[in-house]
Amino acid sequence: MTPPLGLQLYTLRANLAEDFENNMRRVAKIGFSGVEFGGFYGESAAAAANLCRELGLEICGMHSHGPLMENLTLTIDTAQILGVKRVVCPWYPPEDLATVDDIKKTCDELNTANEIMRGNNLTFGYHNHWAECYRVQDKYAYQHMSEFLDPTVFFEVDVYWARTAGVAPAAMLRELGARAPLLHIKDGPATMEGDMTAVGDGVLDFDAISAASKDTAQWWIVELDRCATDMLQAVDKSYQHITRRGLAHGR
Repeated sequence: MTPPLGLQLYTLRANLAEDFENNMRRVAKIGFSGVEFGGFYGESAAAAANLCRELGLEICGMHSHGPLMENLTLTIDTAQILGVKRVVCPWYPPEDLATVDDIKKTCDELNTANEIMRGNNLTFGYHNHWAECYRVQDKYAYQHMSEFLDPTVFFEVDVYWARTAGVAPAAMLRELGARAPLLHIKDGPATMEGDMTAVGDGVLDFDAISAASKDTAQWWIVELDRCATDMLQAVDKSYQHITRRGLAHGR
């Protein structure tokens, strides 16, 4: 069974800020199984949750409000309004991952947040960008993190940023195994400066990614940080490519 296919709504932030409801209806019409929230773009969390229920879109998770520690109460309250169980910290800046001591300090904060989240019946994860896939002393930063973090903290693996930083996403996914239930799926030239593309138009090997995560991925989630083409068209094209190849499924 392939994982369901979701959309990180940060992808359509400009569209949603202009017309939240109609763009959510377009996401549902494309066929996505669910959405992950990275903001609300002028809408309330309660209204967004009600619209998702109306449209049959499962809310597969949400990104925490930042900065993380200063906004834990707001994040927990928002998760409860949405009815989600998965909360993901989307970012720590590269300078907080530059040395082993930096990584340990960052993980201590994440572990504190995780304990509070678990006390509120939430599961907590961390989303990588490029810095987590740079080498720090004898191993990659994410490998240090996997040792320092409590085992209950999961990873939301962004396959594009891993590839951009020089780590093979399939190898990373095999290594993390069941600890990586959520995948952020994007494509492009895998360079820091280049624009992302619709999934299937870039250099990533999604067959290898699928094979490496077939027993562990619970969701594939399309997320494009930026794109040179129309973003909604890129989202639609990504959905068609992924589902037609049988890598993940819609509703």
